[in-house]
Amino acid sequence: MKTIILIVFVIGLRTASAQFIEVFDGTFLHATDSLAARDDLGLLHQTSSVNETDFAPRYTWRPLYWLEGEKDLVAKRAYIGAVQRDLKRLGYYCGPVDGIFSNEVSEAIARLQKNYSMHVTGTLTIPVRRALHLP
Repeated sequence: MKTIILIVFVIGLRTASAQFIEVFDGTFLHATDSLAARDDLGLLHQTSSVNETDFAPRYTWRPLYWLEGEKDLVAKRAYIGAVQRDLKRLGYYCGPVDGIFSNEVSEAIARLQKNYSMHVTGTLTIPVRRALHLP
């Protein structure tokens, strides 16, 4: 009888620990960079090169970017660096990742908007942010 109770206890403990790890897997075992490269399934691997915008100030909590307007985001070097990085990854941008919203970035966004059948403005709109998987 003691053996059966011990076996049930061990199985229950393993199940509870597996559920605990599953719940906290996203916060403890992955990078917490709010502007890290992402896709539909979650975080992508970090790039092998380091850009100067990787050390720019950024929000630690991803949803805070949803409250920012387009003009506020264009002024943030870390956010524009993430936009440039993702545009470069998709092949729309060939310039440096320096965090400056230049005419090249605007033209790259316009090409992305045209290919994704969006209204072409060349500005950082919400559909562009969604296409780049940015907050």
